[in-house]
Amino acid sequence: QVHLVESGGGLVQAGGSLRLSCAASGRAFGFYAVGWFRQAPGKEREFVSRISRSGGNPYYADSVKGRFTISRDSAKNTVYLQMNSLKPEDTGIYYCAAGSEVVFTTTPDYWGQGLQVTVSS
Repeated sequence: QVHLVESGGGLVQAGGSLRLSCAASGRAFGFYAVGWFRQAPGKEREFVSRISRSGGNPYYADSVKGRFTISRDSAKNTVYLQMNSLKPEDTGIYYCAAGSEVVFTTTPDYWGQGLQVTVSS
C-alpha cells in the first residue's frame, strides 16, 4: 500500500514557476514509478510526467516537455515536479500517482488527493 500527499500548488502568473512535491509513505513506494496527472476545468484528467522507480527514465507529455522537470529523492520518498514557464493552460488540479511503469500513463495504482495550480494571464 502507498499513500501519497501532494504539496506546493498555488497561484502564479504566466511565465512563473512552481515546484510540486509528492511525499509517499509505505514500504512499496520504491517498487513503483511515480508521476503526475492533471485535470483542467471541464476536461478529462491527463498524463503529465512520470519517473521510474530507480529515479531515471523521465517521461513527459508533449505539452510540458522542455518546461517541466520531474525528479525523485528515494531517501526522502519524495517526487518533485519543477514547473517553469507556466502558461494559463497549465491550470488545473494536479494529482500525484504511483504504479507500474509499463501502464503508468493510463492506469496507475495509487493516487494522491490532488492540489490546485492556477496560472493567471
